[in-house]
Amino acid sequence: MQFSKIYDFIYSQRHGFHLVDASPCPLVSSISALLTTTGGVMFFHGYSGGEFFMLSGMFMVTLRMYVWWRDIVREGTLEGCHTSVVQIRLRWGMLLFIASEVMFFFAFFWAFFRASLSPTIQIGAVFPPKGIDVLSPWDVPLVNTLILLLSGATVTWAHHAIVGGARDHAILGLILTVILAVTFTGLQAFEYYEANFRISDGIYGSTFFMATGFHGFHVFIGTCFLSVCLARLNNYHFRQEHHFGFEAGAWYWHFVDVVWLFLFVSIYWWGGL
Repeated sequence: MQFSKIYDFIYSQRHGFHLVDASPCPLVSSISALLTTTGGVMFFHGYSGGEFFMLSGMFMVTLRMYVWWRDIVREGTLEGCHTSVVQIRLRWGMLLFIASEVMFFFAFFWAFFRASLSPTIQIGAVFPPKGIDVLSPWDVPLVNTLILLLSGATVTWAHHAIVGGARDHAILGLILTVILAVTFTGLQAFEYYEANFRISDGIYGSTFFMATGFHGFHVFIGTCFLSVCLARLNNYHFRQEHHFGFEAGAWYWHFVDVVWLFLFVSIYWWGGL
């Protein structure tokens, strides 16, 4: 009995910080990421077994993400580990992650403007290069712009509904956001299918598909993020004073919206003049 009291005293949370339990997820994450990249390099260079290692690593990464984030949801929702101090740290972590994503897209914009502002002789000193039939910004890109702007409004509506305690409105706002996100992805896939150039068609094709394609991948990630938030909201995981999981998804989605506006203006409109 005395030992039990000492154990409870040592391991009970008497502070605002979060000391996480031992978890194999960081180690498994490192191994799976190494396996994915190594297998990818082997696959690209034609070595046998590369595809197997790459797909195995991707499966491990996906499984690890599910398990690790499941544990985080449990810690924050059921165990009360996400105190006000921890939530501040989580917010800073999300902001720094978004800042790293800004630098990620900055590299793509740098490559596009470097090629377009001073086109080399190898592409005929003109940009877009001759033979490239650029996509009109006033067709699918404009529709997708309106869709993303509308989705930003619906996710903000859902956020304000959560803060105001209007759970039904929050669920409706998130459902509309997810529907709009899936519509955006479908239209972008249709645009890629109809384009008469590919990623292998010189500097224009590579910069166009890298920038817009990685943005499309971020839209997919954001769709999964908000879909999980919708499931959690439906299961009463979010409260008026404690819903950072949704806030992080909303921040990420607004970041995706802003990046698309820059893509539309620079690559679709200005780059097609």
